[in-house]
Amino acid sequence: MKKLVLDGESLTLESLATASDLTTEIRVAPSCRRNVQKSREVIEQAVRDEKQVYGFTTGFGALSDVFISREKGKQLQKNILMSHAAGVGDPLPDEIVRCVLALMINSKAKGYSGLRWTTLETLVKLFNQGVIPQIPAKGSVGASGDLAPLAHLALVLIGRGKARFQGRVMSGAQALKRAKIKPVVLAEGEGLALVNGTQVMTAIGVCTLDKAVKLAKLADVSASMSLEVLLGSNTQLHKKIHRIRPHKGQIQSAANMRAITDDSEIITSHKDCNRIQDAYSLRCSPQVHGASRDTIRFACGTLETEMNSATENPLVFPDGQILSGGNFHGQPVALALDHLAVALAELANISERRIERMVNPTLSGLPSFLIREGGLNSGFMIAQYTAAALVSENKVLAHPASVDSIPTSANKEDHVSMGTISARKAREVLGNVKYVIAIEFLCAAQALDLLTNLKPGRGTLSAYKALRRHVSPVKKDRELSPDIETVAGIIDNGEILSAVEKACGPLI
Repeated sequence: MKKLVLDGESLTLESLATASDLTTEIRVAPSCRRNVQKSREVIEQAVRDEKQVYGFTTGFGALSDVFISREKGKQLQKNILMSHAAGVGDPLPDEIVRCVLALMINSKAKGYSGLRWTTLETLVKLFNQGVIPQIPAKGSVGASGDLAPLAHLALVLIGRGKARFQGRVMSGAQALKRAKIKPVVLAEGEGLALVNGTQVMTAIGVCTLDKAVKLAKLADVSASMSLEVLLGSNTQLHKKIHRIRPHKGQIQSAANMRAITDDSEIITSHKDCNRIQDAYSLRCSPQVHGASRDTIRFACGTLETEMNSATENPLVFPDGQILSGGNFHGQPVALALDHLAVALAELANISERRIERMVNPTLSGLPSFLIREGGLNSGFMIAQYTAAALVSENKVLAHPASVDSIPTSANKEDHVSMGTISARKAREVLGNVKYVIAIEFLCAAQALDLLTNLKPGRGTLSAYKALRRHVSPVKKDRELSPDIETVAGIIDNGEILSAVEKACGPLI
């Protein structure tokens, strides 16, 4: 059982990634209890004094000028969950929902939401018992946080909505009963505290980034394999070139490719050939991959800040102040994840160009479409079509969601971030990139079988062997879709990256 201690301040991308695992158990640091209870005391005093506090003693959004009496305060909090649960579409994957729950617990542990300690404890029980609320993926504009999706999550806390428990989807009430969790009766302000926050867009972004960091390393591996089979030069990887244009990602990518191709008999064998320069898709791989890496790093930094932020409204301070602001606005996350989608799309763009070079005999010197008896066999012809289709789809998905804004709540919320759409798009782009890289791996391995008996670089050879443990060479036409899915699977489970790092050391 993995333990994850949340204190509202120190959650990292790596530690949050463990939350998706059902064997992870969360607890809130005891040091958080004092702030949580003090901010709750502030709210209870304000309610007793009948102060006008947004969402606690007033309506929501454009209805914020409507005063709600103390007798109706609890019904108000239940109503916000029911009325705001207006999401549509397929439910978010379980791994993302668990990350949403972990982020919500971390945010409330900071002690600025006015949530009761007992309610926070019930959120922890929900996570630890493996109750997974069913959250429709669509419906958030990312302005007052992720209102609709978080309302669906919070409904389960009060015994409504739907949840998955022990592999079955059931009502929230059934899930709580089977998990032996008592439903929460919300106190003043708690419904609002539960739906205000950027946890959904952030969770989707973090799950995407966790895979993007690894995929950027694998892009260096697939590019290195392509470099070798296309008889490219390693001159463009020389330290001197990258030292005088010191973008961190570029330096890292070049270093990875040097390590992967180290000790290559293929590259050594053509060091005196008459080719002066390689095509950009080979020669500029460190520059292109590196720029994407730098953008991934920027997104990681933005989301790590967001993960440890208070994004509710109003914010309740232990010193007695209740301040209404805009921390729920998803713009920082939206911009970061739109940038991420573009950066990931570029990894696929340049990969597809390397695929084209390998299947095109006029560019590669290899058999047409990497198959013997071309004509009778089409080889990898349509695999390149698939890569092209995925790259084209990514170009559509790379259009930023954050530049759009549709006013909501009777124009009270007149600028919104669309951050959750940015997050979902980035995740979709990531999936497409994975398949393009898988196709490049397949083509490079096939080209290596056709090319030479010379030994490739240590990383290249390790990647090749990892692939060949699962996918045999294509000697005559067969269905390629299962091969692509197989390679995508060993990308996901880390087998290729692990094999390469075992041979040439950790990639940066």
